[in-house]
Amino acid sequence: MRCVRVAAVVAVLIAWETGAMAVQQTTTEVLVELRERAGQGDADAQAALGFRYASGRGVALDLAEAIRWYSLAAEQGHVRTQYNLGVMYRSGRGVPQDEAEAARWFRLAAEQGYDSAQYNLGIMYDTGKGLPVDQVEAVRWFRLAAEQGHANGMSYLGAMYGSGSGVERDYKQAYMWRSLAASRATTRNGDIAAEARDALAGRMTAIHLAEAKYLVREWEMAHPDDP
Repeated sequence: MRCVRVAAVVAVLIAWETGAMAVQQTTTEVLVELRERAGQGDADAQAALGFRYASGRGVALDLAEAIRWYSLAAEQGHVRTQYNLGVMYRSGRGVPQDEAEAARWFRLAAEQGYDSAQYNLGIMYDTGKGLPVDQVEAVRWFRLAAEQGHANGMSYLGAMYGSGSGVERDYKQAYMWRSLAASRATTRNGDIAAEARDALAGRMTAIHLAEAKYLVREWEMAHPDDP
């Protein structure tokens, strides 16, 4: 009965640390079980343990251990830890800063459909950090993120359409993506998207603006579950 109870609590813990739910504290028993499962190769447990070491939750903060467990999970295809490793290599947190290695991990997560990784890969192609500048590729990854409702992906895709970078200039598409981003992004990024949208409106004819607003409504109707 005790083993069943501990295993159940560990399952809850893993669910939380892989993004499904929030749990405030755990017991020594659970951490022991978590380490055991991670040591046996359970990717979700490895990811959860890596998160604990990266954040100092329930264990002493230890970025080297976080990288070790994240790497073990990521090598098994665990998408969130692939993304987390990309973030850590890009920022140099717990490892020497390495933009190329960050891009490698972002790509692995992006190819599994992880929207934040897709967005970050687009940024790296756009800026040439860690990857050769390739605005066509940047547009491709921004679009994949945007189509999943990623607010910053939407905003950057709108920017690319507005400037004609990597894609033919199209103010209607630019307006649509900037408008969608403005209603979804955090306050500052939302303000930036709204300002860009309004600037675009000033360059458009009344007919083109009406068509762009129709595109916004059409996208929102096709994605009723998107925030």
